Amino acid sequence: MAEVALENVSKTYSKGDRPAVSDFTLNISDGEFLVLVGPSGCGKSTTLRMVAGLEIPSSGRISIGGRDVTRLPPKDRDIAMVFQNYALYPHMTVKENLSFALKLRKTPKDEIERRVETAARALGLGEYMKRLPKALSGGQRQRVALGRAIVREPSVFLFDEPLSNLDAKMRVEMRAEIIRLHNRLGATMIYVTHDQTEAMTMGERIVVMDGGRIQQVAPPLELYERPANTFVAGFIGTPPMNLFPPGTLSPTSVIGLRPEHIRLERSSDSSRLLATVDFIEPLGSETLVHAVLAKTPFRAVARIPGFTDLRHGDAVAVIPDMSRCTEF
Repeated sequence: MAEVALENVSKTYSKGDRPAVSDFTLNISDGEFLVLVGPSGCGKSTTLRMVAGLEIPSSGRISIGGRDVTRLPPKDRDIAMVFQNYALYPHMTVKENLSFALKLRKTPKDEIERRVETAARALGLGEYMKRLPKALSGGQRQRVALGRAIVREPSVFLFDEPLSNLDAKMRVEMRAEIIRLHNRLGATMIYVTHDQTEAMTMGERIVVMDGGRIQQVAPPLELYERPANTFVAGFIGTPPMNLFPPGTLSPTSVIGLRPEHIRLERSSDSSRLLATVDFIEPLGSETLVHAVLAKTPFRAVARIPGFTDLRHGDAVAVIPDMSRCTEF
């Protein structure tokens, strides 16, 4: 069993400093794919490093499979970690990189061969086994890093922004690779990213963090449709949720509306909520229209299917679907 539990975990690096992580409490189910997401400095990587044993909590408790690992070294935690920078041995071939940790553990030779062959086949590395890392592309190196984690057959896989160094096309391919890996292994995986698109497409549950604290824990659709606060609303979604302060759409509360829940009509009728088109983003299957609300500094983004003939400077009426709004 590979449940992971964090109970009131905090981390402060220097006395008097703001905690990097504060009172983090969460249970992660056996076999779950959990994503930690948030802006730089929010505490997500520190949390992952505490699970890995690379950082020791200032307070709180961490358990893996029901065993208290709070102060155990990484080698005793039955985890494998995949880093952003691949962390491959440059003087070793792909096969040697894959097998190195197993040799250190004095794993029997036939077992090493079985595990390495299985990982290489699963990740399409067969033709690269004799190459050095410098002869591989970024995506191939990341596959090797994944393979090194797979051969260890750990209870928990930890990913620390593993796709950040890849180009956009390769990130999409590697996301699919990791999702297939999870489906095949059924292992517990904890994945850190600053990219909310990665989080939404990969996680079964997502932990949104800011300022060292959990802001919301929920499946992707719930995060998107029912954000717990304005931070989550403004962070999750591409583009994020429109936030209209009191007095704009409601006299008493902040109103959140996703771009697809706003329509725009050409109009200069002063009795309507007017805006001026600022710029257009044609994306092929849809168009994002950015507009500035009249007599305010506030902006709205509308998602329009297909193309639009609206242009910069056009006067429009903003028509919100108030049945889809979220109040904060």
